[in-house]
Amino acid sequence: MTDISQAILQQTGLKTSAFASTSRYYPIATTTINDKNGEPIVYLKRRFVPGADRFFILQQHTVREGERLDNITAQYYGDPERFWQVCDANNVMEPDSLTEEPGIVINITLPEGIAGNSNA
Repeated sequence: MTDISQAILQQTGLKTSAFASTSRYYPIATTTINDKNGEPIVYLKRRFVPGADRFFILQQHTVREGERLDNITAQYYGDPERFWQVCDANNVMEPDSLTEEPGIVINITLPEGIAGNSNA
């Protein structure tokens, strides 16, 4: 059954998504194929990891012993599930690689494509 709010948005032509607006998958389009019984299967199209140059660096964080990336993103963004934004901004595919050794410096950024004020 379709969520009524999603159905209304579809009729207005506005973007709908099964993902929260803070999800890395939110802007990714979906498509549908039919299985062998003709039942539709909805899936995400490919997500390409953006280049680090698409992120405005707010500050840098030096990893301390025992820190976890979800705790770092909760500290800076108020949302532990935005760890993927820090991964993208630092060109890493494995989140644990950002915190595996104390002393690693990671970039804390604005969301992809949002320009910051370089005069600050």
